Amino acid sequence: MKTVAIISQKGGAGKTTLALHLATSSALQGRNTAIIDLDPQASAANWSDRRVADVPVVLSAHASRLNHEISRVKDMEGDLLIIDTAPHSDSAALEAAKAADLILVPCRPAILDIEAISNTLNLVKTTGKPIFVVMNAVAPQGSEATEAAEAIAELGVGICPVQLRQRVAFSRALISGQSAEEFEPDGKAAQESSQLHAFMCEHLHIPTRQLEGKVA
Repeated sequence: MKTVAIISQKGGAGKTTLALHLATSSALQGRNTAIIDLDPQASAANWSDRRVADVPVVLSAHASRLNHEISRVKDMEGDLLIIDTAPHSDSAALEAAKAADLILVPCRPAILDIEAISNTLNLVKTTGKPIFVVMNAVAPQGSEATEAAEAIAELGVGICPVQLRQRVAFSRALISGQSAEEFEPDGKAAQESSQLHAFMCEHLHIPTRQLEGKVA
C-alpha cells in the first residue's frame, strides 16, 4: 500500500481539496483507495456523506488513532491511502509524514502562506521523505504564481509542476460530493486534477490509465 500525507500547518491551504481529488482520481482508476481525515472539522468525512458513490472510503479519526486506522486500511487491502491532516498540530503532522511514501504541502501563492509553510517544511524534512509543494488557488492571470514559486524554491523543497487554479468547478464539485473529474469531466479543473494525480502516481511508481469519468 502506498501512502500520501497532505500536510500544512496553515488552515485554508487546500489540504482537503487535494486529498479528495487525488483519492477520487485513484478510485476512478479502480484502486482500493481510502482517506484518513484527521481534521476535527471533518470536511472530508462530510463530503463523503454527501457522496452517492461508496468510494473512496473516508475514515474520520483522532490523530492519536492514526496508526490504528492505517492498519485498518491495510486490512481492507488498500492500494492507496491519503492522509488529510489537521492544521496547527505538529505531532499529528509528523506522525503522518513518517507513515507516508510521499508528502504534499499545498500552498496558496501569497506571502503570508509561503511564510507559514516554512515551519511545516522544517518539520517534515526531518523524515527524509520526498516532499513537494503544490500551488493551490492560483489566479488565472498575473505573475503571482511565478513569484511564489521563486520564493518557495528558496526554502529548499521541490515544487509540483501542476498548479490548481481558482476554478468554480472545484468548489461546486465538493459541495455535491464529487470531484472535478466527475462534476465537469471536460473542464479545466478536471484536467488539472488529473495531471496532479498523474504526478502523484509517477512519484509513487504507480501506473496510470485513462480515467473512466464516474465511480459507480
